[in-house]
Formats: sequence, structure tokens, C-alpha cells
Amino acid sequence: MSEQYEYVPHRLLRQQVRDIASGAEGVLMAVINENVSDRVGREHWMELAYIRGASGREFTTAVANVHPAHDQPQSAVSRRDQGSA
Repeated sequence: MSEQYEYVPHRLLRQQVRDIASGAEGVLMAVINENVSDRVGREHWMELAYIRGASGREFTTAVANVHPAHDQPQSAVSRRDQGSA
């Protein structure tokens, strides 16, 4: 059986990112190509991003869900607040 994981380089490592699936923000700690197979003999590999949130706990998400936190468009609430100022 081959290795169960391998580290993958990513341009946003150690930077503040947002998981667009959950809206949670944190620092991208690692991207790992993991064998997430549930059966012997059939491999299924997936790239997962490990993000450390403000609480210090890490969570995972698909790499495609990771975007720089500062590149996100403003929400309707923040645009409305700026307009009334």
C-alpha cells in the first residue's frame, strides 16, 4: 500500500484565508493530498486544506474552497453600513 498522504505546496500557506463553504477564516497551515479510501485496494485521493481558526483549532476543507480573506467581496450588510456613514 502506498503512503496515505503527501504535502502539497500552495501559494497561500501561512496567510489569512476564508473557507467559502463555511465562511470561516483562519491561517492556511497545510495542504495535504490524502488517501481517503474506505476500502482496501481502491484508492481515492483528495487535496484538503488545513486552516487554523482564531480559536486555535484546525479544520479542513477542499482546496477549491480556500480564498485569500482580503479578496472577498463586501457583504450587503457592510456595504449598507458604509453607505449610511
